[in-house]
Amino acid sequence: MHVCVSKEERALLAAACQRADMSLNDFMRSKALDAAESDILERRVATIATKDWEAFEAWANGPAQEKAALKELASKSPTWLT
Repeated sequence: MHVCVSKEERALLAAACQRADMSLNDFMRSKALDAAESDILERRVATIATKDWEAFEAWANGPAQEKAALKELASKSPTWLT
């Protein structure tokens, strides 16, 4: 993969790499993968195949189930508050 950047952009990337103690290749790969994951996780539309719709509706309309791991997570303070 090749990316064209200006001299100023290259200098900014070099400074960020140095602060992160990473090579340019590792830095770019890491940030690109972070951005791709974030984009995918922020999708607001979910598509459910017709063949799976009835099973989804049954699950969605079924009784709530307590999940111990989620209950434990909800009881903890957010990391940004500690």
